Amino acid sequence: MSSSEVPPGNTAPRARSREPLSDIRSGIAVVWWGFFDWLAVVSWMKLAVVCLLAMILGGILNFPLLALVVIIASLIIKVIASGKRRAEVTAEEATRRAETEQLERTVVEARMQALQAQIEPHFLFNTLASIDQLILTDPPRASQMQRSLIRYLRSAMPKMREAKRPTLGQQLDLCTAYLEIMAVRMEDRMQLAVNVPKGLTSAVFPSMMLQTLVENAIKHGLEPKAEGGRIDIGAEVVDGRLAVHVQDSGVGFRPGPGGVGLANVRERLQALYGDRAELIVDLPAQGGTRATIMVPYEIGAP
Repeated sequence: MSSSEVPPGNTAPRARSREPLSDIRSGIAVVWWGFFDWLAVVSWMKLAVVCLLAMILGGILNFPLLALVVIIASLIIKVIASGKRRAEVTAEEATRRAETEQLERTVVEARMQALQAQIEPHFLFNTLASIDQLILTDPPRASQMQRSLIRYLRSAMPKMREAKRPTLGQQLDLCTAYLEIMAVRMEDRMQLAVNVPKGLTSAVFPSMMLQTLVENAIKHGLEPKAEGGRIDIGAEVVDGRLAVHVQDSGVGFRPGPGGVGLANVRERLQALYGDRAELIVDLPAQGGTRATIMVPYEIGAP
């Protein structure tokens, strides 16, 4: 057999057959990100016109439900894309101005606003898919999850536009709405208790850090436990610092550096406050895990 002949079982044809699939995936990715970028810059007026045309076209083609789902998804993506773009522009401008330690702090806060704006698309799409499924199997739970999602978006959207420093009350609103959604998705395997004095809700507290602790408690504490468990959120002032606790009754994990989420929290605390803030993770005697963020106690702007 000559070297130019392809022996039986050669994988070259199979490799060539994969090339069209790879091209298709690449094309889909290009179209998706192009659509995402377009939504980030298009005006709400133009988007409303496009949505109206989509509804008309859906009615003509006898696919009104599909058109409605596409429109809702587009509106949600528009909120995400617009907020992400605004936050990225803010972060870029702050980076260019960063010449002193004070401006470096401004850069960190701008990046944290970007994290606030980047609502996890998978979370939103999975929630919408869960609502769609529950409409067929359990309409009351579908309605409950829909109300919680609306509350979550209402809590998140103003924070994307505000220049004020975030407060503990704002972060609590966001987290409780998120936890209500997760409680429905986990089929009542999760209970929530919040014990935060009203006077502390106006205290300055960095964005997304509380939700990171909550997500960590669900992922590493409650989800691996068959019967689920309970999450307690509390806050107090200790020696002039605001201490915010997230405790779960899950399987528990070894305290220490932790995963990516906790590492990011520590890094951001160091950038914002230096040695004046810290993250403490320990294992209570009764089981589960307790994570505490301690930051300087400051009252936010009204």
